[in-house]
Amino acid sequence: MKILKSLNKKNFLILFFLFFTSIAIAEEKPVDIWNIDKKEIEEKNITNNSEISNGENILQESIEPSVFGMQNQNQKSIINLDEKFDAKEIKIIGLYDPEDYGLNVDMWSYSDGDQLKNLFTKLNKMDLSDDAIEIVNTLLLINAHSPKKNISDNEFLKLKSDWLIKNSNLDLIEEYLIQNQIINLHSELTKYLVDEHLSNSEIDKACSIFSKNNELITDEYLSKFNIYCLIKNNKREEAQLILDLKKELGFKDEYFENKINYLLKYTKKIDVSVSEKSIFDFYLAHQTNPNFNFEPNDKTKKIIWKYLSSANLLGSFKQIDVSEIEKISTIEKAVHDKNYPEKELFDLYKRFQFDFNQLLNAQKEYKKLSKLEGRALVYQKILLESEMVEKLKLLKILKNSFKDDGLDNAFDLELKFFLEKMNPVDIPDNLTSFYYTNIQIEKDEDKKIKFNNDIMHQSKLINYFNGDYASSKISKDTNNFLKKIKKNKKYFLSKKDIIFLESLRHDGIKISEKYDDLYQIDENEIPTDIQIMINNRETGLALLRIAELIGQDKIERIDEDTIYFIVTALNKLNIDWMRNKILLKVLPLKV
Repeated sequence: MKILKSLNKKNFLILFFLFFTSIAIAEEKPVDIWNIDKKEIEEKNITNNSEISNGENILQESIEPSVFGMQNQNQKSIINLDEKFDAKEIKIIGLYDPEDYGLNVDMWSYSDGDQLKNLFTKLNKMDLSDDAIEIVNTLLLINAHSPKKNISDNEFLKLKSDWLIKNSNLDLIEEYLIQNQIINLHSELTKYLVDEHLSNSEIDKACSIFSKNNELITDEYLSKFNIYCLIKNNKREEAQLILDLKKELGFKDEYFENKINYLLKYTKKIDVSVSEKSIFDFYLAHQTNPNFNFEPNDKTKKIIWKYLSSANLLGSFKQIDVSEIEKISTIEKAVHDKNYPEKELFDLYKRFQFDFNQLLNAQKEYKKLSKLEGRALVYQKILLESEMVEKLKLLKILKNSFKDDGLDNAFDLELKFFLEKMNPVDIPDNLTSFYYTNIQIEKDEDKKIKFNNDIMHQSKLINYFNGDYASSKISKDTNNFLKKIKKNKKYFLSKKDIIFLESLRHDGIKISEKYDDLYQIDENEIPTDIQIMINNRETGLALLRIAELIGQDKIERIDEDTIYFIVTALNKLNIDWMRNKILLKVLPLKV
């Protein structure tokens, strides 16, 4: 029998009300994690505990420690943030100590919310480089106060959630949620994390989020998933108790209850219904049906495709006949979405039958066929072609065919496989753009620094930004280098040399005035809006603008003038950690 069937409903609701009233007493005042006083908290806890009635204590003994957070038996305190999370309750939420990054808790305080929202609208539309993403991630997760002008606390928090979801760094999202205990406050972000783990068939990772949580789970979707996790971890009584409590409060979900009753072994009857409303609903259908079988189509959600692939539930697609054009078309889309192996698609293409004339004149004949059959013909011709230039032309035709149908990601790895076998020297001029756009370019991170002591910004002096130089030594060595330059009439200081010297000057490194005539600086090179932000102490906003300027480019490939004003702006902001990372990427010679 279910645990609560013997309870009188009226008495149950009274006890339930008393239980949550006791929690509310302890939560009347918001907590500021930066001004928290341990002694004060202990005194308040003693006072609150003394006010709890006998009836509440009895309930607390029978329901230990919380109806939605049963799995954490050792929790000592629960901070239940109201769903409205007004500004008084939300103080500082983040991961990083601002002092570690040369910042402070007021880095956003003077920013205009309208500017911030507008800037994020632009950033979210851009395909940012790893360098730009790293800057934005760091800025958003610094422990700092929210902006106060033209933006509410919840709007600022939503900007963070939306950004983290867009960039899908699951480890970072989990750390952010758990360290700040904000599963309810960021319910959409939490659901995203759970769903991504589910789609990858990583159920243990998904459930571990709740075992690390000290909050009462108020979101219905997350609460249902928590019930499943409790059952999976053999905490059936706790799962049943939470479900019964929810039902007493009006919860009703026939699909979910049928699946859970099967898992709780209250029924042996298998509910074969499959819901695609959410990845969790779909997952439950799979877990409660030993004979589960599902064939996706072009309307199937991407996240469900992803789960089917990770759970090895797409085996039936390997037996597809080449006459089943619609199914193969569905596979093409799945490959484009990276939910089905490219190799499987191109193995399918090999099974199409074409006559000798079609293969011989593939560059013309493919136009007479359907798009899909045309791609299969061109691919087979690529496999047969021995002439490099002709093969390259065919590869371009095939890539364009995928691109025209919005499936360009479906021919990615296989294309690189062919291109990597070609010598770049042999590529004709009219195909070099196609070649270099699609070939896997060697990562700069794999290259090693080669010091050139004849050029200032490529010499060992740059080790200063690694922290390998004492101030007195870098001053002496730099002045000696400048002395040689002044004698060498053929050496002209480059923009990168100037960037190097100006960064040293900013750090207080003494450089003799007699070398001031070696170069001139332009005080107006920083964009006006960034300079205004610096003047107005809008530090966070200014750094976000720098991330926008970097955009999709790697730092190493940005022109010297742009690097100059970025470094100058960072010097004015005293953000040395970011400046040093940039300098160590752009100044050294790498081979």
